[in-house]
Amino acid sequence: MSMINSLRAAVRTNRRRGSAGAYDAVPEGSGSAVVDCAVYQHGRRNGETCSPREAARRVKAAHQLPDSNGSFSWIGLHEPTEAEFEGIAQRFGLHPLAVEDAVHAHQRPKVERYDDVLFAVFKTIRYVEHDQLTPTSEVVETGELMVFAGRDFVITVRHGGHGSLQELRHRLEADADEAGLLAKGPAAVLHAIADHVVDNYLLVAERLQNDVDEIEYGVFSAKGARSADVGRVYQLKREVLEFKRAVAPLLRPMQQLSEPLQRLVDPDMQKYFRDVADHLARVTEQVHGFDELLNSLLQANLAQVSVAQNEDMRKITAWAAIFAVPTMITGVYGMNFDYMPELHHAYGYPTVLGAITLICIGMYRGFRRNGWL
Repeated sequence: MSMINSLRAAVRTNRRRGSAGAYDAVPEGSGSAVVDCAVYQHGRRNGETCSPREAARRVKAAHQLPDSNGSFSWIGLHEPTEAEFEGIAQRFGLHPLAVEDAVHAHQRPKVERYDDVLFAVFKTIRYVEHDQLTPTSEVVETGELMVFAGRDFVITVRHGGHGSLQELRHRLEADADEAGLLAKGPAAVLHAIADHVVDNYLLVAERLQNDVDEIEYGVFSAKGARSADVGRVYQLKREVLEFKRAVAPLLRPMQQLSEPLQRLVDPDMQKYFRDVADHLARVTEQVHGFDELLNSLLQANLAQVSVAQNEDMRKITAWAAIFAVPTMITGVYGMNFDYMPELHHAYGYPTVLGAITLICIGMYRGFRRNGWL
């Protein structure tokens, strides 16, 4: 809480000083969490990797020039501690509540506005390769990606072992010209990150489709419920639910970024966010479809188990009825009475055995004809 209190004080101070005060000297921490930090001018990277303090100084200097549009810094962090992030948060005037969410992670996907800064939280998803789906298989692995997008800066905070933005940054830098996305400023970087995350959702959804198809084939195969493992179905449903929690809450914020009333996003960029929202809507529909299908497969599997148990009980009952005939007859003739039918007849024994056999054969055929055996 000490970091949050100091950030609140720093934010109030920066607001009193004005926009230029955001670049005054403040403690920056060790900076070991910084993965990459650079300044971009007119869509091109200006110089090599630098510290956040140097990046802020360069952007401030660029603002003194007549043509300062398009100058911004992009700072990438990986799992920063409070001490590592405190100086950066104070330097750029980030809201303490957003900073707390970024440091501690485990947040719900969202897009929030704090004054002139957009704070976005994305869940990154990685498909975990597996040879065979088991009741304990991990199918998807989640991480978190937070983005602060101001008028002249972008700060990304990544949690988890996957979801690196290095490849995305290099791809944007390779397309660095006046018409490239980087020339459109921080909102364009936010779009590129959102598009990158959602495209990865599409890839994971395609891989999940194979697992769902495998489960469906197992449930409705010739062996039916005897070959299907309800634990596999339930485990895949849990993994799909984790995917659903990452995708579903993000749809409405992406749609809001494409609306004309969103003044922090350039109108030229809103159509790009609309495209991301369309892709995200498609993934959301797929994930909802997976969830509903797995619910149906669980119910179908339980119904098949019930039917299989009923069939087993009918078979057991039929065989018990067949064996009851010789048990009853031999029990009657084992009561040791002197006056019993056929007791002293020369052919009494084979006659009783023949009668037992004929009755059992008749009952067996009757049960087979009625589908009990």
